[in-house]
Amino acid sequence: MPRDYLKKATLTAQSHATEVHDTVKTILSDIETGGDAKALEYAAKFDKFDGNVLMTQDEIDAAIALVPEKLKADIRFAHDNVRRFAETQKATVSDVQTEIVPGVVAGQKAIPVDAAGCYVPGGRYSHIASAIMTVTTAKVAGCRHITACSPPRPGEGVAPAIVYAAHICGADSILAMGGVQGVAAMTFGLFGLPRANILVGPGNQFVAEAKRILYGKVGIDMIAGPTDSLILADSSADAHVVATDLVSQAEHGYNSPVWLVTDDRALAQKVMDLVPQLIDDLPELNKENAAAAWRDYAEVIVCDNREDMAACSDEYAPEHLTVQAEDLDWWLDRLTCYGSLFLGEETTVSYGDKATGTNHVLPTSGAASYTGGLSVHKYMKIVTWQRATREGSKPIAVATARISRLEGMEGHARAADVRLAKYFPDEQFDLTADG
Repeated sequence: MPRDYLKKATLTAQSHATEVHDTVKTILSDIETGGDAKALEYAAKFDKFDGNVLMTQDEIDAAIALVPEKLKADIRFAHDNVRRFAETQKATVSDVQTEIVPGVVAGQKAIPVDAAGCYVPGGRYSHIASAIMTVTTAKVAGCRHITACSPPRPGEGVAPAIVYAAHICGADSILAMGGVQGVAAMTFGLFGLPRANILVGPGNQFVAEAKRILYGKVGIDMIAGPTDSLILADSSADAHVVATDLVSQAEHGYNSPVWLVTDDRALAQKVMDLVPQLIDDLPELNKENAAAAWRDYAEVIVCDNREDMAACSDEYAPEHLTVQAEDLDWWLDRLTCYGSLFLGEETTVSYGDKATGTNHVLPTSGAASYTGGLSVHKYMKIVTWQRATREGSKPIAVATARISRLEGMEGHARAADVRLAKYFPDEQFDLTADG
């Protein structure tokens, strides 16, 4: 039986892509040409903030003093978890070398990028956790300079809790600037900052598009769209918990898709009945976002069995994937396309978003089919090196010369020829392409 869509999305993440692209491209071009002054002009227009954009230590200290001790403790707890997980990840990559053939040694080195630009959303919501996720991983990776950039609020500046989180996680500079202008400032090295080698962190559609356009000029963590979440649930799932988790992710934004995939029609219907009630109980701003996301982007899909559920999930390749079903080990072994996986009712995407230690900067819009999320590895260049003795280089040179001539690349071939002639003047070699 084909999959049954009890609810189908009417919009996609690409529905307004063209107008966003044109706007962002213009802003980036203006700032690249106009430098600090043009960035400040856009900041005044969009951030509506006339304070100091590169925070001084006194300003950082003053902001930190405003953060309640209980919140500081929670931030330190989350930071410690993210740091420990990042350190574990880093330990999986090491410098190695191996003797390819006698006398020829090739190796790998992991080198952190020099400067990282970490974007921390701070407009609609103050994403304290994004400061923890992005800055901590850059610090563990070994980046020499880390800039945390976050939108200031008019008359207030960057949210004090974001300042505290960025500071304790290791940010070297904190830039009070949001949106495209903030991304541009880090990319082009404005206000005395080093040019970022990589831009990381979540953001709205304008920030995401700025990163997309700048990719190549600067590295990015990934090309991202609106956050998305999928729940796989069978008849053992608690409909109220499932509905609550869907709503918790829909509140991210009006265009944040949430999907339920199940083999239990009764569960699906119960969840659909519960979601509007749960949305209606949210605070006004959260309600507005969640209601729009559920109305326009959410889907509820009924499948024949768990294999079809897993196949459906892999096709969507969700950013966040939750399994609330029996036999969790089966799902862990079977599922292949997701940004981060949450197994069982006892954990939830919200845990990963805030405090578990795994990163919440994850691939969206199906990108989980080919990439994972932000990790310490994203800030590291895996480079290679080689060294050879003269005797060891002999078979390499012969093979290189022949392959190069077969390809028509005579210059490459002669780079091998000249070494054979210098190192082994008394030997004859067949270096022709036809053998």
